Amino acid sequence: MDTPRFSVIVPVYNRIDEIKDLLESLDKQTLKNFEVIIIEDGSSLPCKEVCQQYAANGLDVHYFFKDNEGRSIARNYGLERANGEYMVFFDSDCVIPPDYFSILTESLDNNPLDCFGGPDAAHESFSDTQKAINYTMTSFLTTGGIRGGKISLEKFTPRTFNMGYSREVYFNVGGFREMFSEDIDMSTRIRLAGYSIGLIPEAHVWHKRRVDFKKFLRQVYVFGMSRITLKILYPDSLKLVHLLPALAVIIGLTLIILGIFVSPWYLLPLGIYLIAVLTMAWLSTKSLKIALLSVPAAIIQLGGYGCGFIKAFFIKILLRRGRNIDQEIRMRKGK
Repeated sequence: MDTPRFSVIVPVYNRIDEIKDLLESLDKQTLKNFEVIIIEDGSSLPCKEVCQQYAANGLDVHYFFKDNEGRSIARNYGLERANGEYMVFFDSDCVIPPDYFSILTESLDNNPLDCFGGPDAAHESFSDTQKAINYTMTSFLTTGGIRGGKISLEKFTPRTFNMGYSREVYFNVGGFREMFSEDIDMSTRIRLAGYSIGLIPEAHVWHKRRVDFKKFLRQVYVFGMSRITLKILYPDSLKLVHLLPALAVIIGLTLIILGIFVSPWYLLPLGIYLIAVLTMAWLSTKSLKIALLSVPAAIIQLGGYGCGFIKAFFIKILLRRGRNIDQEIRMRKGK
């Protein structure tokens, strides 16, 4: 059997329906120069039968079950069993466009990269809430375009919903650490090792993300806290764009207090910003309903991330407390 060009590695935990959609999209690829490695991370609702069905239909899919230890260890488990020239990582809630691997292959043939990634987008079948969340996570007005946008305030950093790197990178840099924002940590280590990293804009995936605002809030709150962990590991990694949500929380609360106790005019900047979010979302999605949902999604995105960032900054940086602070410092020193 020929060695596959790519090894697709996907950790999964109790996501049978998501894996079915993902495998269905991989089965429809116009170029099948890849193997699929599914790592079941101790799920109580395993997707083994789904994987076996697609394997029986000809998709080169390999299923592994292991005890629950976290997504990073699951990805590393898959890396140890991968045969491809490149390792490609998707989240279980992704759906892959049919020409993804054709685009990826042509791009790497014409412009070789050690590490690469692509943007994410919302499929037309997604719910309006999912589309609103996707907009806020990719809009320059809310995230500064750091997730693969055309305009960005930060160097592109591949993330594991759509990321890949070569076997050489794996041998020299290693696998993922078990931590929040492990993909940013991985990309940073690859960059510091001197390897090339690039965005392939056409190689996008459809990312379902969180299906409701409550789960979305919990997710972005963790993102904000993990940014401080990355700051401890890589002191130079904290950029202005990462501070903006925290500043937005502080400024927003200040304006609200002044608007209540001093003058309603202090609320005007907040109104202008939210109208800008609504307008840009409407122009982008062509849907007033999605645009209206994008307003609370933007508030949740900035507020959740900002509050998580502020809490972690206060505890870990100012008070130098927290159960992981010593471990994070040892990780930075390579111990």
